[in-house]
Amino acid sequence: MSVTSGLFFRRSGDSHLIRPINGNELKDIKVVFLECDEDKKGFLSREDLKVAMVSLFGYKPSKYEVEKIFENVHSRRQEEENQPEGLKLQEFIEVMSKKIAVKDQDEEIRQMFMAYDTQCHGFLTVEDLKKVASLVAPHMQLQTLETAFREADRDGDGRVSVKDFEFMMRYNEDANS
Repeated sequence: MSVTSGLFFRRSGDSHLIRPINGNELKDIKVVFLECDEDKKGFLSREDLKVAMVSLFGYKPSKYEVEKIFENVHSRRQEEENQPEGLKLQEFIEVMSKKIAVKDQDEEIRQMFMAYDTQCHGFLTVEDLKKVASLVAPHMQLQTLETAFREADRDGDGRVSVKDFEFMMRYNEDANS
């Protein structure tokens, strides 16, 4: 995608919409860790992690997601002996904090989409984009708007779906990570 895709008015400096967690969220993460560490081992096993994520996010993670979390955490650990197989409290806090921030980011992207979708179609048209652009960027050239729309409309159906919009909003993040 070209620079024109920035036209969807992502605030300057928001290439990562991730925010720090607040005190209540940190407290919740710690409480969940302590509740799921029933044997007081000081770490969460894979099964404990599944229960913790159900408690925090309302869904049971797949085996793949759990394995990826463990792989990422274990790859960052220094090679020390007597490291537990599970996630220690600080590791759990780091992983869950990121998940909470991403959950918020998804919600922010959906809210932005709904702001553009003034007719509540569930998709955006080039006319929707022109209407919003006339309010927030009235001097933007029509050609720039149309180019950005074509880039966002990945399947070429003349509509930008929620999935197209999410992909476009995350495009720079994927390139930077």
